[in-house]
Amino acid sequence: MRIRWLAFLVTLGVVSSVAMVGRSAPETSGSRMKAAADAWLASLTPELKKKALFNFDDPHRMKWFFTPQQDKNKNFTRKGVRLEEMTPAQKQAALALLRSGLSARGYEQAVTIIGLENLLRELEGPQGAMVRNDGWYFVSIFGEPSNTGKWGWRFEGHHLSVNYTLDKGEVIAGSPLLLAANPAEIKSGDKKGHRTLPEIENHARALIRSLTPEQDRIARQAKHFPEIKEGQPTADVGAPVGLTADRLSAEQQTTLNQLLEAYTARMPEDLAANEMKLVRSTPREKLYFAYSGSATPGEAYTYRIQGPQFVVEFLNVQADSAKNPANHIHSAWRRLPRDFGLTE
Repeated sequence: MRIRWLAFLVTLGVVSSVAMVGRSAPETSGSRMKAAADAWLASLTPELKKKALFNFDDPHRMKWFFTPQQDKNKNFTRKGVRLEEMTPAQKQAALALLRSGLSARGYEQAVTIIGLENLLRELEGPQGAMVRNDGWYFVSIFGEPSNTGKWGWRFEGHHLSVNYTLDKGEVIAGSPLLLAANPAEIKSGDKKGHRTLPEIENHARALIRSLTPEQDRIARQAKHFPEIKEGQPTADVGAPVGLTADRLSAEQQTTLNQLLEAYTARMPEDLAANEMKLVRSTPREKLYFAYSGSATPGEAYTYRIQGPQFVVEFLNVQADSAKNPANHIHSAWRRLPRDFGLTE
C-alpha cells in the first residue's frame, strides 16, 4: 500500500510537470488559473462539464468542507467532478489547475495529503467508518473563466480545500485555504518520520518555547481553540485573544513572521507576497498570538494568529488513525471579515 502511495505521488508530480511543458508561463497567477481552468473544461465531456460548472452565485461556492463528506451508506456528497471519473488527460488538466493555485511546496504538500488517503485506508481497514479514496477529490468552476468578470474555482476533498475568487483577471481572494494531515508524522514503515506540514509546527513550537513566563501567561489559553468552521464564508473566530506582537522581542517577531510565511507560502509567489505585505502592514499591537496545550510532540495543542484582516487557525488535538496521540493536524489561512472576497 505504501508503495502504491509513493507511486501515486510520483504520478501526480509527473503529470503536473508535463501539463506545463511547451506553454509559455502566463504573467500572473490570475492568468495561469484562467488558462488552466479553460484547458480542464475543454478536456471534459458534456456530461462532466455539466457537473463541473456552477453559477458564480451558486450557494455551493461557499459550502467548502475539509472533513469526509459522505452519507450513511458511505456515498460521497460533495459536488463537482471527482478525480476518479476523469481520464488520465482530464486528471492531468485538473492537477494543473490545482498547481496554478499553489506554490511548488504547497503543491507537494497537497498531493501528499491526497496520497495519505491510501495510508489511512490501510491503517483503518475495510471496516473503517470513513471512505478513504484518493479519487474522491472534486473540482468545481463557478461562473465562466474570464478576464472581464468574476469567477472562481475549488479543488477539494478530505483534508484539502483550495478556493480562489477572481475578478477582471486578478485574484481577489485565495481563502479559505486549508491543508490538514493524518498522520502528521508517519510513525512506521518505509516513510517513517515523514511530516507533511512540518513548518507550521516547527515555528509555532519554537515561538511557544521562547516565551517568557509573563508572555506565556498572556498567550496561553485555558481551553483549546474550537475546530475550524467549514461550510461557511465566515471564520467566526470572535475577538482576538492572546499576546500582541509588539510585546515580542525582535527574535520572537522573526519567528512569528516565519510561521505566518509558512501559511502564505502555500500560495503562488505573487499571491504569497501580497498576503505577507498585508501581514507586515498590520500594526504590531493589533496582531495577536495565542495557544493552548503543550509544545511537546505527542501532546495536544492549538494556536491562533489573528489580525484585523486575516486569521491563522491550527489544531493538533486528535489521535491519528493508528491511535498515536496528537498526530492529526488541521490548519487554515482565512480572511476577515469573510472569505471568498466578501466584504460584508
